[in-house]
Order: sequence, then structure tokens, then C-alpha cells
Amino acid sequence: MRGIIRERIIRILLNEDHITKYKIAKLAECSYPWVHEFIKVLEKKKLVKNTKVLRKEDLMNYWISLAEKSKYKDYLVQKPLEFLKKVKLEYALTTYQADNIVQHFLFPSRTDVYIRKEELDIWHKMLLDSGALYGKGNFRVLLSDDYIFYKSKNINEFKVVSLPQLIFDLKREGGVCEESAQMLLKRL
Repeated sequence: MRGIIRERIIRILLNEDHITKYKIAKLAECSYPWVHEFIKVLEKKKLVKNTKVLRKEDLMNYWISLAEKSKYKDYLVQKPLEFLKKVKLEYALTTYQADNIVQHFLFPSRTDVYIRKEELDIWHKMLLDSGALYGKGNFRVLLSDDYIFYKSKNINEFKVVSLPQLIFDLKREGGVCEESAQMLLKRL
């Protein structure tokens, strides 16, 4: 749980310009002393001063070093965006498809969506009922802490993760996504 809380705190710091430690504790659903302790760790690394981020890319890299790999399931979906337009459940696009919506840099070779863990069976059934094939494909359902939806936005009919989360996911993906992440870091 401590790892999840650390990720929540970093996500909040990268999304908020002016915020108190008390507000972070409330948003991250943890205690104030825990936030205070973790902020001290980040200050010793010279990544933040109080709750102000000093070195965004370095904080992002530190976040990547802490994070566990997301669990996921792969599918082959004929028209992924058309499928998502019909979905009534909460989701948030990331990596290739999200980048294509946000800055039109990457070719959307795969559609990655975060969903709520408890809705995995519903998504699995919906995908199979829509004609999707289960196994290695172009559509990845990612399972994560529900806090992944923090500051996600609706853009062109689709829900997209927050900018810091998108950068994080692109950097973790590596390859051509790294260049996209660098471009987006300038907007952060």
C-alpha cells in the first residue's frame, strides 16, 4: 500500500501547482504524517521544496523507479475507438492512442485503457461480445489503482489520463514513446 500512496502523492504534486500537505493527504487518502515524511524524502533528493516541484523530469523518473508494472489483458479489437464510444464504464486512454489525441505525434498502433479492477469481468465480456479476440492484439486493458483517473480529461469524446500520467506511461513504454514524452514534458 505504501507504494500506491507514494505514487498518488507524486501524481498530485505533478498535477497541482499550489497545494498544501494537508490537501495532498486528503486527496491521496493517507495521513498527514505520511505525506510529510515522503515529502522530506523528495526534498532530500532535491526534487521538491515543500510541495513545489523543482525538477519535474527527475521526479517523473523517480516515480518510474518506484512503480510496479501494471497488470493487463490483451485483445484484438477491429475499431477500438468506435468500441470505446459505446462504453458506459469509466476508462482512461494512455500511451499511443492518448498521445495521438493530445499531440498527434505517435501512430496509434495500440489502444491502452485503464479500467477499474473490479470491472475487469464486465470489460472482458463486453469485448468478447463485441467480436474482440482474446490474446495478443491492439487493445490493452490495464488494471491499476483507481487513483489513475485523477485529473483525467475528456478530449474529443474520449477520456484521457492526466498529462503527468501520460508522460509517465510513455516513458515506461520506451522506444518512440520516449520522444513523445519529452515533447509533453515541455507542457507540464
